[in-house]
Amino acid sequence: MDKESVDLRIDAQWIVPIEPAGSLTGHALLVDAGRVVALLPAAVADAAYAPRQALAFPSHVLLPGLVNAHTHSAMTLLRGIADDVPLKPWLEDHIWPCEARFVSPEFVFDGTLLAAAEMLRGGVTCCNDMYFYPEAAARAYESTGMRALVGAPVLDFPTPYAADADAYLARGLEARDAFRHVPHLSFALAPHAPYTVGDAAWSSIVTYARQLDLPIQTHLAETRDEVERALATTGMTPLARLDALGATGPGFIAIHAVHLGDADIAMLTAQGCHVVHCPTSNLKLASGIAPVSALLAAGVNIALGTDGAASNNRLDLFAEMRLASLLAKIATGDAAAGPAATVLRMATLNGARALGLDRVTGSLEVGKDADVIAVDLSELATQPVFDPVSHLVNVVGRDCVTDVWVRGVRMLSDRRLDTVDVPDVLMRTRAWQHRLATACRLPHRLP
Repeated sequence: MDKESVDLRIDAQWIVPIEPAGSLTGHALLVDAGRVVALLPAAVADAAYAPRQALAFPSHVLLPGLVNAHTHSAMTLLRGIADDVPLKPWLEDHIWPCEARFVSPEFVFDGTLLAAAEMLRGGVTCCNDMYFYPEAAARAYESTGMRALVGAPVLDFPTPYAADADAYLARGLEARDAFRHVPHLSFALAPHAPYTVGDAAWSSIVTYARQLDLPIQTHLAETRDEVERALATTGMTPLARLDALGATGPGFIAIHAVHLGDADIAMLTAQGCHVVHCPTSNLKLASGIAPVSALLAAGVNIALGTDGAASNNRLDLFAEMRLASLLAKIATGDAAAGPAATVLRMATLNGARALGLDRVTGSLEVGKDADVIAVDLSELATQPVFDPVSHLVNVVGRDCVTDVWVRGVRMLSDRRLDTVDVPDVLMRTRAWQHRLATACRLPHRLP
């Protein structure tokens, strides 16, 4: 019998498909036309397939690309601009004034390029972005080949991007229409938060989301003050208000969700909503520790996000996995909480499910797109290896990622980016650093 021809075969010491759970040894991953066509023992692959390219990673673990389920990519250009400041003054006194002065299509394109490069080098193949000028972000993702769900922002107050909620929606939908042809891009409606978007705008958002089958992503219950103010002014929690407005459901993505009551958790469960846990950002801004274990116990799908580089400083999902696991243990007093397999799933398949992309990415399954990363476990700091799944959460850093594919296209080869002009990105970044530091009187040192 003739062997079946395929584009690519990848062998690794371990393969972690995510679904089903666990790790495989002695297996090969077969890819053709950008999709996974087989995952089977190497001897069977030898007999059945003739790959046009074969790669072997004898000291690596192969797994699906990580999904950063919440970030503001362009804010990489604001990395470190206002550290050690609480959330409300951080936003109102530092970030928003700076954005009002500098954010533009050029700013967003350049910042998103920098973010995409950082994420791809760290094994993140897909992200959920929320920022101004989504058309500029989409251009950056299109050029790099990184998968992204691009959020169309909505606010009630004017910015250089739009004058009011209707204008935000119109511009966001224009961006969606302009990039609908790009296979690795999808779009969502992204109202900033319940406290920055009024009932009338939320009603329009819900209408568009239902008519166009678009997800809704929003910051929710990030701080205790937000919840207390909502109760004082509306008599409802932020989530209860959005539920009353019809916003909740399987396409609703609640970001942060730190301060939830039992009724909120029950509502998220009943409506089939998703939560994005951003542990580093929540800790850095002293927002609190999200009730992840309670949400998981209730059956809520939980994904992991970094938030933006201004509130986190790193778009590093390996760091988020380790921190999420540790926080679950200390929050519950149970060392068995936040097990590695659960947290790894949060960073892969759960993230894809939250974004509505689990049919194409998030696990290594036949028929899904080949979004794949290879992680080297041969160095001193990663030896010995008894359980590769545990290692990926408790030992590995993003520097261990050596190779990345999105839709079967190689994005990173032996730690070298293939689809990003790194010197050009660095040049653009340094130019913005100089402009920001000079105008805002920030300390800066240019090389």
